[in-house]
Amino acid sequence: MNPKPTRRDALDNRERILTVAREAIAASSGASNGVSLTAIAKQAGVGIGTLYRHFPTREALILELYRHDIQHLIDRAPVLLADHPPLVALRRWFDEVAHYGRLKYGVAEVIHAATDGGADDEYFAPFVAAIDVLLKAGTADGSLKSGIDPEDVLLQLSVLWRIDPARGGEARAGRILDLIVDGLRATP
Repeated sequence: MNPKPTRRDALDNRERILTVAREAIAASSGASNGVSLTAIAKQAGVGIGTLYRHFPTREALILELYRHDIQHLIDRAPVLLADHPPLVALRRWFDEVAHYGRLKYGVAEVIHAATDGGADDEYFAPFVAAIDVLLKAGTADGSLKSGIDPEDVLLQLSVLWRIDPARGGEARAGRILDLIVDGLRATP
């Protein structure tokens, strides 16, 4: 991992690059190899050398986007629980996970390879813990079955990364999430 820059202008450049890259990958339906790093640099208002100083490879840029977005999802679980009943919070969190899956369609292979199939993924345990927090809240209020393994739920959610957004992905993800939530409910 690259050390994070400390100068304000370097931090601003880094954030602009990440914002533009996220939008470019989403616009290309996640086809990271279809996204020009030169175009990202230009749109971010930095030189290509600046982009490469922050992200020496396309994979480094994708992995940093992954880290940022996964941490955001992890952080959202308790926020959603504070604002909604557990079943609603769970479904809204699943919807955010599905949205992330649509944005990252096509780059999953890069992430999978870089994290040794998830075995070396520093975000695996915190992501599973976020699912567990949501499940425990639903169990406590009686809306979800007890004894659900959060890793089993993650395995079910993993299908979201395989749904092609260009072929009805949002609707399909919604139907799949309905099936998952229905299977988790204490009373279907």
